[in-house]
Amino acid sequence: MKAIGITRATEGGSNIEFLEEISLPDPVAKGYDLLVEVKAISVNPVDTKVRAGFSAATPRVLGWDAVGTVKSVGESVTLFSPGDEVWYAGALGRPGSNSELQLVDERIVALKPQTLDNASAAALPLTAITAWELLFDRLAIQEGGNEGDILLIVGAAGGVGSILTQLARKLTKLTVIGTASRPESQKWVREAGAHHVIDHNKPLTEELKRIGIKEVTHVASLNNTEQHYQQIIAALMPQGKLALIDDPEILDARPLKAKSISLHWEFMFTRSMFETPDIITQHQLLTRVAQLIDTDVISTTFGEHFGTINAANLQKAHAQIETGRVVGKIVLEGF
Repeated sequence: MKAIGITRATEGGSNIEFLEEISLPDPVAKGYDLLVEVKAISVNPVDTKVRAGFSAATPRVLGWDAVGTVKSVGESVTLFSPGDEVWYAGALGRPGSNSELQLVDERIVALKPQTLDNASAAALPLTAITAWELLFDRLAIQEGGNEGDILLIVGAAGGVGSILTQLARKLTKLTVIGTASRPESQKWVREAGAHHVIDHNKPLTEELKRIGIKEVTHVASLNNTEQHYQQIIAALMPQGKLALIDDPEILDARPLKAKSISLHWEFMFTRSMFETPDIITQHQLLTRVAQLIDTDVISTTFGEHFGTINAANLQKAHAQIETGRVVGKIVLEGF
């Protein structure tokens, strides 16, 4: 099968040019695995991080978002059959979706939304899982609840922020505040449903004061947590909750003590990486998100289509992700 893999490590991780087309044997489904013919993918910051940190002797196939058709199933599979159209984010420790065929555990897969084309659907799985787990598992927000509470989403225009804003607005009674710095990204966040949009290039406490809000109860910090950390602490009410998904080099938890602020990490690969007893939760939540899409409760976060799945287009997508100025999701489709 054809695949695009990272083939060489370089000093400093500037190895985009070594995303190259490779040929690999067709994989075979066993156990809980589905063999999926990949139709569309999207590109996430995790792709660029894994590529930059690549140091192995053999190529690695990246990609953690896909829509495709089930070609065959392992002997333990009960949820799917050949011909099913599915979507998923996959597992970090396995070959990714930048390939014609991919093996993926059925317990982290769901049927794709019926109302979306492949490209629009491919934009969602990883960010939807991350946003759902952050909101409902880590921050312990209740569906239909939390009236009077205020959620501040730092970096609301990106892939996770775009779906998190929608989930928080449509499924809870939270007041939702998103941050974005450019006119086009601020417009995107408003269209996703945020009650207020503030500029994270200015002090967060001053921006909150500008819209008449003194403190917030919950913060989802999606990027540049180190840069905003002291302002986040200042903005949180005593006994508030902070959840983050990025990778600050150093995060001193001691400043959280005075306010008894709780700290929560969200990493959507935890369940698949450790095969936790509740791994099937990701199948269930992706099924729920598909239903929300098909009933027009939430919308795709598709941003730009970068063409077919090939080395040149993936190089272009990685370079764009690394600018940190992507609105919505970058999608590629077909081989």
